[in-house]
Amino acid sequence: MNRKILNVSLYIWMAFALVSAIFVLFPQIDLYVSSLFFDGTKFPFKRTWFEQLFFHSVRPMIITFSVISIAIFIYNYFMKKNILNINAKVLLYLILTLSIAPGLIVNATLKDNWGRARPNEVVNFGGTKEFTPAFIPTNQGGYSFSSGHAAAAFSLMGFVVLASKRRKMWMVIVLSYASAMSLVRVAAGGHFLSDTVTSFFIVYISTSILYMLIFKKELNQ
Repeated sequence: MNRKILNVSLYIWMAFALVSAIFVLFPQIDLYVSSLFFDGTKFPFKRTWFEQLFFHSVRPMIITFSVISIAIFIYNYFMKKNILNINAKVLLYLILTLSIAPGLIVNATLKDNWGRARPNEVVNFGGTKEFTPAFIPTNQGGYSFSSGHAAAAFSLMGFVVLASKRRKMWMVIVLSYASAMSLVRVAAGGHFLSDTVTSFFIVYISTSILYMLIFKKELNQ
């Protein structure tokens, strides 16, 4: 089980395949979880200050980390310093980590083309669209699969991977934040559970593969 494929542990690939199969074969799981936050007419958590705080937090957080990283890289380059080990290779890794999985894969490829209706749009929860299982494309024009906010939040793992100290602590913090973001999106009727879980696996796998491609020499040392 310690074997890795494309720098991703075999058990992660197996977990992704198993979880995906479960959501496809037992789609009622999504309906059940979403129903826990539905009061019969609406999702009360939607538009609350706490939900809005989380909803609008991830973009400025990513922008802030990115700007700081770029600023440190520029300083290191011109001043011949090595603050936080941010060099051209590290900066490339961070840019790709924050753009490929959340941007290209989740938002541009899946959300814009899959068509899955959000929980608050399906007839099961007072909407007009049909519920469809995860991974099953539909022409309803929905943007539920998979979760862009969850993917963006989980993409912060890219910064943690580069940490030289207290990496486990930072990983716990990032995963806690991203998991809370996922829960908030489900509670507000914006996504099904499968949307957020899928985003986690997409980001985790993409981040690991990018690390292998960019830091191949470091891995072989």
